[in-house]
Amino acid sequence: MTAAKPAYQAVRRDGVLRVSRTGTEWLSSGWNGGRWQSEAAYNISVPDGWGCQELGAYVASRLERARFQETTSVDRDGQSDAHARQPGPALLTGVDITDARGAHCGPVTAYATAGISNPATLPIEPEGGSLPPTDAQTGETDNTETELGTVNVIIGTTRALESGALANLLAVAVEAKTATLLAETGFPGTTTDAVIVGHDPAGDPVEFTGSATRVGAATRACVREAVRSSLRVHYEGDEYALPASVADAAYGVSTDVEATVFKPPGTAAQDADSVSSQSAEIARDGQD
Repeated sequence: MTAAKPAYQAVRRDGVLRVSRTGTEWLSSGWNGGRWQSEAAYNISVPDGWGCQELGAYVASRLERARFQETTSVDRDGQSDAHARQPGPALLTGVDITDARGAHCGPVTAYATAGISNPATLPIEPEGGSLPPTDAQTGETDNTETELGTVNVIIGTTRALESGALANLLAVAVEAKTATLLAETGFPGTTTDAVIVGHDPAGDPVEFTGSATRVGAATRACVREAVRSSLRVHYEGDEYALPASVADAAYGVSTDVEATVFKPPGTAAQDADSVSSQSAEIARDGQD
């Protein structure tokens, strides 16, 4: 019996993964992200030591070199651009694109590349620290980090999602990525992770995409399998070793700074009413 083909097809060429389905609307958390309506989304592998600052020109040249520079018009946040140099949302990774893996389940397909050379941890009991310096203080930008490991995921569903449901699906995907990475590596993510989610505006309409919904559950399963499979193939040889800690990694961060907790302000009358209401409820409970 022949396995069903995923609804979102992908092809690898010259270090670029192209994920496509006609008429898809995408939402990207990566560079030059936001909403796109385009034929495809892309994941681009960059070489070791790469530090390009002109990302727009670089992405366009890589897509052109891979012969993925479609001439069809794209829609960026509601504005059509028939001459866009970038034909769809794109992510960048230091992981070889041959390590990409896909998974499909029900109405969802996901593709992932995963490497952990730059883990990011979040201690629950921070020892104290400071925020990273601003770009203006260092003279650098976050673009310099994109050559690192990175976990990138591109997800597509054949359903038509409400605007909020599409945004929520990105959160569901990130949650699944985090759970998978914690189980497989002990780290919740890296400093440069990014996710793209897409839906088919012509598909069956769906209002919700939470973890208990069909689309949400399928997304969680696909992200888990794709990320886990890419991780395992990336580290199966002797070329790369999974770091045991942030200190053991080539790059990485631990968020040790502690935020200040506060109570949202209210009026004195509201606070008094709240205390009176709670006292009355306690008294009733004592009489029952």
